[in-house]
Amino acid sequence: MGAVLRLLQLVERVGNRLPHPFWLFTIMAGLVVVLSAVLSALGVSAVSPVDGETIRVRSLLSAEGVGVIVGDAVDNFAAFPPLALIIVVMLGVSVAERSGLLGALLRGSVSRVPPKYLTFALALTGISGSVASDAAYVVLIPLGALVFKAAGRSPVLGLVVAFGSISAGYNASLLLTPTDAILAGLTTGAAQFIEPGRVVTPLANYYFSIGSALFLAVVITLVTEFLLSRRTQGMPADGEGADEDLGAMRLGPDERRGLRNAGLVLFGFLLVVVLAMLPAGSPLRGEDGGILDSPVITGVAYVLGLVFLLTGAVYGRTTGSIPKARDIPPAMTGGVVDLAPVVVLFFAASQFLAYFKWTGLGEVVAIRGAAVLGSADVHPLVLFAGLIGVVTVINLLITSGSAQWALVGPVFVPMLMLLDVAPETTQAVFRIADSATNLISPMSPYFAMALGLLQRYRKDAGIGTLMSLTLPIAFAVLVMWSLLFAAWWALGIPLGPGAPVR
Repeated sequence: MGAVLRLLQLVERVGNRLPHPFWLFTIMAGLVVVLSAVLSALGVSAVSPVDGETIRVRSLLSAEGVGVIVGDAVDNFAAFPPLALIIVVMLGVSVAERSGLLGALLRGSVSRVPPKYLTFALALTGISGSVASDAAYVVLIPLGALVFKAAGRSPVLGLVVAFGSISAGYNASLLLTPTDAILAGLTTGAAQFIEPGRVVTPLANYYFSIGSALFLAVVITLVTEFLLSRRTQGMPADGEGADEDLGAMRLGPDERRGLRNAGLVLFGFLLVVVLAMLPAGSPLRGEDGGILDSPVITGVAYVLGLVFLLTGAVYGRTTGSIPKARDIPPAMTGGVVDLAPVVVLFFAASQFLAYFKWTGLGEVVAIRGAAVLGSADVHPLVLFAGLIGVVTVINLLITSGSAQWALVGPVFVPMLMLLDVAPETTQAVFRIADSATNLISPMSPYFAMALGLLQRYRKDAGIGTLMSLTLPIAFAVLVMWSLLFAAWWALGIPLGPGAPVR
């Protein structure tokens, strides 16, 4: 344990010296400028195995390149794939969050669960809680402690299960989440290096996400019941939180009525969409009556935002949190305001990605890297393991999934596409590594939050206390989720609608 803590302290020191992700992307963009000039002068090129065309590195310090840097800066930002997607989704999600719907869903999911199913229910709710973003941490971690306490179990254990499931299972969910839209947009941009016009939808990993959510809930339950429960037997609650009661976290009559009405609206919305798509000539169908290329699938980000907007508005009207229609636009505005840090980050990331794409560096690196790996005849599962290892290390230092994928996606997605690995598959592998070690990264603000909440129940708790409880979950999730993917890949199960795993 001492060695692990020293390693994590080293990670924290190194991570603290890293610049803000905005500056990280700015620095990376600058490096692309310099590298493109040098490699262009050296005549570095690669022959595309797709069409036999020779791709040469182009210098950003040329007249045309300066035009890309200065003249196209606004277009680079506006065309950044995830930008519009995340804004559209968050317009709806913000209404659901500010109405109290998401918090009520989290609380209602576990507050009345029978004790024997409590661990599994809390883990599954936490894994799917990423749909509520920060609200999942704020609501579910203290709620987990209280429901375990009410069931006669250690509140420390409940707190760890909630924190561990939200963090380690962040990229798995029973529901579509804003993260699905962000990753799909970035993957689309990276895939188009090799296949212009290729689109990866937010539904690309949905089957795998559902299966992963259920599987990881079982894994976390087993780790909790057979290991962590013994670890917490000697941790009686002695802090100020030990006297808290579950009553304040239970749903009131208005909240239950709001959830019922929101559920009816959701059911009605889905029923209307399904019935509208049934006729062969429905305008909601794609070309030749297809489903996978229908507007509902290709525009799923808009549909998802609309679902959150409608259910959030109905819940708010029922509970009085959003009493009138005129209160909805301010709630939507609040969601856009909350996105400001993401928009700032996306500006720098969009410039980096545009430079990388225009210079041809991404294609050249992908082609040459694929050639080396192809000649070595490396098994795809070994490639996936290597990607998991790289991203796992990065995740300890950069906890933002979108920032990580914007950095590594433009290299790994096209490289593996040239080895006949679909971009949806590479994205699914990334999800594993980007999630598993979230709960042990000292760079995560939620690690400090979880530690603070833990100290409400154990006054003497420190980083070592929390690490000793979260490391088993992180390790089990990383190993078992990787094995689940290997089995999924071996069996050839589709990752999502129209997204074969191989």
